[in-house]
Amino acid sequence: MAASAENDPLLLLRQSIAAGSSITPIASPESGAEVPLSKATHLQFSQPSRIAIPIDSQTRFVSSGSPVDLRSIYFAWLNREVAIPDYNASATKLNEELAGAAAVHKFAFVERLDLITWLEGASEESEYIKPLAGDKDAAGAGSGAAAATTAASKPTAATARSGRGTLDPRLAVVYNGERRMGDHNTVLRGTKPTDFSGIRKLAAPFMAKKASHPAAAIISSNPSLALNQKPSRRPDPIILLSPSASSLLRMSNIKSFLESGRYVPPDNSSTATMLHIQRTMRDIDPARPLRFILVEGPEQFKPEYWNRVVAVFTTGQTWQFKSYKWSQPQDLFRHALGVYVGWRGDPAPENVRAWGHGVLQTQVEKWRDPSQPGAETGRWRDREVMEAIWKAIEANMRSKGWKRDSGPTKESGEGEDDSERKRRNGVLRVD
Repeated sequence: MAASAENDPLLLLRQSIAAGSSITPIASPESGAEVPLSKATHLQFSQPSRIAIPIDSQTRFVSSGSPVDLRSIYFAWLNREVAIPDYNASATKLNEELAGAAAVHKFAFVERLDLITWLEGASEESEYIKPLAGDKDAAGAGSGAAAATTAASKPTAATARSGRGTLDPRLAVVYNGERRMGDHNTVLRGTKPTDFSGIRKLAAPFMAKKASHPAAAIISSNPSLALNQKPSRRPDPIILLSPSASSLLRMSNIKSFLESGRYVPPDNSSTATMLHIQRTMRDIDPARPLRFILVEGPEQFKPEYWNRVVAVFTTGQTWQFKSYKWSQPQDLFRHALGVYVGWRGDPAPENVRAWGHGVLQTQVEKWRDPSQPGAETGRWRDREVMEAIWKAIEANMRSKGWKRDSGPTKESGEGEDDSERKRRNGVLRVD
């Protein structure tokens, strides 16, 4: 048993690693010169005594029922610090250099970890290493290796500390009481490798359930997550136009009037059903213009859109409001600003006058053929009317709670009396 232990490749490799002695690949036992691993025929150890072992020798490490050769064991130790993909790539390159004369065994992750842990001395047993011939169990191999390692390594350290060639008796007492500490592999996995692949199967249902949850459900289950969410986008305010053919402002000319402040007659050939215009409301957001949506009817409205309606252009005809949320004009103009645009000098319809301060009454100069003399006289007042309309719309939006980064917080007109609506709309009549 002693002879087999002295010449066992695994024990020699472990003892040399523990003692920090040289391990040299050589081309022949007589030369002693180091050569690349692909050219080596022997592995020379200097501890505990100089000896050369054939590099193709089979070891007691068994993988998939077959013993692993010494070259593969030593190659795995040399590449103990590299990741698995790099280790496999290096093994492939070495096999190419061997050109079929031999092949380096590629260890699985658990086998490689177990081998390195045992060679470092962090573990005294391994399920992949068979016991030495004549031993009763695998612990004998580990105990023999531990004893040999201690005898080889401790005197060397003590000699360095004492400065003498023999072990200081006082240090020998200290060394005998030392406890050998393991590395992170031993602490985390113990003396035997543990397979955690079963945890993936247990976690799979929970991960699938989490991925299927909508963001709103996750936030509602954990309100603290909402603190990190981005604020919701400010909605676009809506302006409703009158679909009546007698209306002075239709889809064909409302954009030029509200943007440039110049009135032109409507073009009945227009087929547009929705327009977008931008306007900077300085008392709401002076940095970014608001985008307004202009439509003639609420056919495509969702219920929440009504809270975004900031103005309703009307000709005084009540049939316009039949499909509205508030079909009665008195209710409608408590929630949204009414806007009537007529010809200068013509009286407003009786209905508009009866609706009172909920409707802004404005007048523009009558249209004349541009080719006639004096056609442009008074057109400068168009801008004045346009600015008055925007001023009233902005006041209405502020009263509904429009802010720089958010939409309305309440429906306009709730809890307001007639005098409050007067102050909100300012001067309601622009002649």
